[in-house]
Amino acid sequence: MPQRMALYMQDKHSIQYELDMVRYAEERGFSEVWQADTRLARDCIVLMSAFAAQTRRIRIGSGVLPIWTRNPAVIAATFSTLWELAGRCPDGRGRIMLGLGAWWEPIASRVGVRRERPLEAMREYVEAIRSLFTMQEVTYQGEFVQLDRVKLDIAFGDTSPRDIPIYIGATGPRMLELAGEICDGVILNYVVSVEYIREAIAHVEQGARRVGRTLDDIDRPELIVCCLSDDDPEAAMREGKKLVAYYLGTEPHIMKASKVDDELIRRVQQIVGWPATEADYARAAEIIPDSVVRNLMAVGTSEECRAKVKEYIEAGVTCPILYPMMDDIKPVIDAFADWTP
Repeated sequence: MPQRMALYMQDKHSIQYELDMVRYAEERGFSEVWQADTRLARDCIVLMSAFAAQTRRIRIGSGVLPIWTRNPAVIAATFSTLWELAGRCPDGRGRIMLGLGAWWEPIASRVGVRRERPLEAMREYVEAIRSLFTMQEVTYQGEFVQLDRVKLDIAFGDTSPRDIPIYIGATGPRMLELAGEICDGVILNYVVSVEYIREAIAHVEQGARRVGRTLDDIDRPELIVCCLSDDDPEAAMREGKKLVAYYLGTEPHIMKASKVDDELIRRVQQIVGWPATEADYARAAEIIPDSVVRNLMAVGTSEECRAKVKEYIEAGVTCPILYPMMDDIKPVIDAFADWTP
């Protein structure tokens, strides 16, 4: 049976091109598409709505929506609306998936968000939103979430419960464990090593066991950067280095999770800040070894990229969510359509 495959859209490509590629991925048998809520560049809800309106089968997820930016009741109403818009897959499941995240620095503090006790906040959001998806009246009194006799007030439409699975986008051990404890799935981060993924999944399993669940109860898709070019694999490597430079400079916690050398992180941070320019990324890329890039993503020819993605699957990933970094996305879709590792 072909491997379940997904696409990840951020803001690398034009919106119209994204729409074209999502339709193409659906035609080629991809099972889902996840849209990033990208820094302050693109809103995932807008793009998910467009994907839902222009496709019929492929499932659509937020990868991921920051909890601090919307009230949980508003999130529930928004995703209920998306659920209505998208309809159902051929197998009867709803097409919409909700991925939530705790946001990151420096963007949160720069827009006035105080990320206090993110684990507790995430737990409350997930519990409250799941309750609202039952379409029953909900009262919830937490530290971060307060709902007083609230329900999704559908007066004329479908009032059946919303079968919207909830995922947490997690990197740190405690958030991974929380996902295993309370969620339908975890969205594992990208630009990380296979070794990190094994350790991350062990944390997810630990959280699941605390409440009598097993690892098989938790879906485990992972974002995987894919810099693919059969014509010019060296260009693919250069593109991969620029993305690694971005993460070394702006999200070093992800790099440290994969045991990237602290000195390399420090050197890149001297070049790349936030926000950084394309020229900054290109300069920083010059000091990043090929080996670091190959450790953190799928890069090179179709064969090399498939081999790397297979490593992540063997580490426990249930669905690779491929983030194509080259200008042309079609070769990535073609390389993985109907693929059996």
